[in-house]
Amino acid sequence: MILKKKIPNDFYKLFRTKNREAYMQFVTAIYEENNEVYASLGLTQEECALIIENTIEKSKIVWQEEDDMEEGETPDALFPSDSPSGMLNHLIRWGWLKSDFDEKLNTCVISFPEYSQLYVELFKKLQSDDDSRERESMLSIYSALFTYHSDNEKNNDILKSALRTSKSLGQLLSNMQDGMRSYFDELSSQKHFIGIQQVLVEEINNSDSKKYAILTTTDSFYRYKEAVKELISEILNENDEKKAVLLKEKNSLETGTLLQKRNEYRLQYCEDTSRIVMQLEREFDMIERKYNKLIEQKTVFAKRALARIHYILQEGVSEEDNIIKLINLLDRSEKKDEILVEMRERIRFSSQFKNITDNSFAGRRDRGDGAFAPVMLDEEIDAREQHMTDFVPKPLYTRNELQSFRRKNTVDGVFVATEETVQSVEDLEKLLFLWQEETEERLAEDTVSVDGEIRSEDGLTYSRLVIGQNK
Repeated sequence: MILKKKIPNDFYKLFRTKNREAYMQFVTAIYEENNEVYASLGLTQEECALIIENTIEKSKIVWQEEDDMEEGETPDALFPSDSPSGMLNHLIRWGWLKSDFDEKLNTCVISFPEYSQLYVELFKKLQSDDDSRERESMLSIYSALFTYHSDNEKNNDILKSALRTSKSLGQLLSNMQDGMRSYFDELSSQKHFIGIQQVLVEEINNSDSKKYAILTTTDSFYRYKEAVKELISEILNENDEKKAVLLKEKNSLETGTLLQKRNEYRLQYCEDTSRIVMQLEREFDMIERKYNKLIEQKTVFAKRALARIHYILQEGVSEEDNIIKLINLLDRSEKKDEILVEMRERIRFSSQFKNITDNSFAGRRDRGDGAFAPVMLDEEIDAREQHMTDFVPKPLYTRNELQSFRRKNTVDGVFVATEETVQSVEDLEKLLFLWQEETEERLAEDTVSVDGEIRSEDGLTYSRLVIGQNK
């Protein structure tokens, strides 16, 4: 039966109350405590009331009086609505909790209906900062594929689980792109430097920022992404070999026999395996594209935000022009003329200052002062003085520098990262660029492998990258 049809009519009253947030914390606390309880029957009514009381005290919840009761709802004669027992009775009456009398314990035991568990799991995720989902997704996919690769039975349900997790990871990257766009839009829309500082401080605890930091480390995303691709390739090759053996056996089997039907079943199972693994490989290609797009977007958004910060620091905000403030102060000052004379002597105006009045712009202008005189271009201007090129992004390292770094660590035509390869952060970046260059094409991935990790004396951790010769 569909769970939605089991939900009672009063179930959604929780979302219409003034104390909606408090009720969400109550059911989440009871749900977590119920999972940790040692008794197999669950929590009693008294224990749940005590959990609600502790939650109110811990979270400093201020209970709000509800409006008039809805039609058909009767007040609780035993417990007030603002007491822990009264709050618990509301949750039971609405259908969020289920109360069953236990004869052995001589008390009521509280349980969660199946439809309520789904909502409470959602409340639990909304109330917690889950900053490791992307790492868990990579690890769970790698774990599922490794288990399938090592298992003799080759259960396709393991591959289906890995496929579902990869789709969740792809959705996570899409959500991170939207969150990153919103964050930099908020940063660029700030009109004060204090506002920019507040947004930057809030980014430290931003969940998307933490997820991005985890994704860009070599210990999680890069490492397991390549391992997953290697497992996918090995699983496909083994499945093709198994399928070829079954096809060869099929020709020697009689039609209608048990062995022939078993052979057909195994062939179909191999076909399903190939289909699931190829879908998984396609999902990972999409994940890699989304990941590269995420890095590209962050670079673009960061440049926009940086330009906005530079503008505010150098030019100021048009809505708060200091010149306007100065004029207003001069108008209210009794020593306006003395201040203007002293200002003229310090600034050294080329002409005497003139007060702006209502008739100033309507008067005759002196055309000689503002005569247009074209300026001839100086052809001998140094190119370094032209600052237009400052807005053009330049590569961190030239191709010659990367090739020199590769030749330095190549032995017998094979590039191998050793303890002496990375001596600085620049060497670590060059190693990353070489890996990206080699894995841009699908055919070149067979020449790239990762053999363990290396930790340098400076504390830098990187993979032992091996790049062979292209066949």
